Amino acid sequence: MSDTEPLTSPTPKKKTSLVGKLLPWVITLACFAFLYSRMMAPAAAQGLSVTAYLASVFASVNWLAWLALMIPYSLFFFAVDSLIVWRVINWFNAKVAYTNILPVRASTYILSILNEQLGKGAMALYLNRREGVPGWQLGSSMLFIMVCELLYLCAWANIGLALQWDNLPEVFRGLPYVGMAIVAIFALAYLYFRGHIFATSKLREKPILHAFKQANLGQYIRILVLRSPALLAAVFIYSEALSLFGVEIGYLQMLGILPVIFFGASIPGPFRAVAVSMWVILFPEYPAQMSAFGLVQHNFFILFNAVIGLVFVRRAQRELFE
Repeated sequence: MSDTEPLTSPTPKKKTSLVGKLLPWVITLACFAFLYSRMMAPAAAQGLSVTAYLASVFASVNWLAWLALMIPYSLFFFAVDSLIVWRVINWFNAKVAYTNILPVRASTYILSILNEQLGKGAMALYLNRREGVPGWQLGSSMLFIMVCELLYLCAWANIGLALQWDNLPEVFRGLPYVGMAIVAIFALAYLYFRGHIFATSKLREKPILHAFKQANLGQYIRILVLRSPALLAAVFIYSEALSLFGVEIGYLQMLGILPVIFFGASIPGPFRAVAVSMWVILFPEYPAQMSAFGLVQHNFFILFNAVIGLVFVRRAQRELFE
């Protein structure tokens, strides 16, 4: 029996790995099947196939006006995103100039099309070669940024809900409870990492938790403040872009919806299918318009960020490998 154990033990890992690779595609296919089912009836009512029905929406959009909105917004997001990375790295890892963060941050957008972890790996390699920062400490900083992202999306979603309580779908009424749960968990975690509770625990000493041990409350708040202009700009851009698809929505209503949509966009999977489906769920009377809007809005953003990365990739390669 002991002779066979080394042969059989890898099998669960292979199965788990296969499930992990297939799951995003299964979710994506399920989302597209849902979108197709929502467009069948209105397409048939106009005597069109689903493909022709969707194509008619694309044909009606002023794409030059849409690009005039999306390109400046993508550049603005890149500047804010790089600012966040620069600020956190300078707090917890090493003193690095903002202009030195730009090329490597932009280059990670290319890798992130395939795998977000590859992008983080490139950032770790850069700081390790340039500044001697241990990879685990950088991973801790990236994790810190992710937690701040969760906090700021939750905060803005609840602010938007408070401003538009009567104009948002019933399902959004659960956001305050989600927010209170997240705040409670954060408060306990913060007290733990600052040593105010479970003072003898050694878990906080692990390198992957380095940033959380060092961070004070003011630093969390500053990241939320620094990140917020990108969301507020997105509220304006997404509202104006959606009007080009024939759907009018006010800025305050978009403020309540967009943070939740961004949660969906963070779910791994091709074509940001979960976020696209959420637009249709929230606006079921416009299935084709919202499908087209969500598809181009989220995927253009990813692809254009990769184009920004191509502009900087040669400089990043020089700094990494020469």
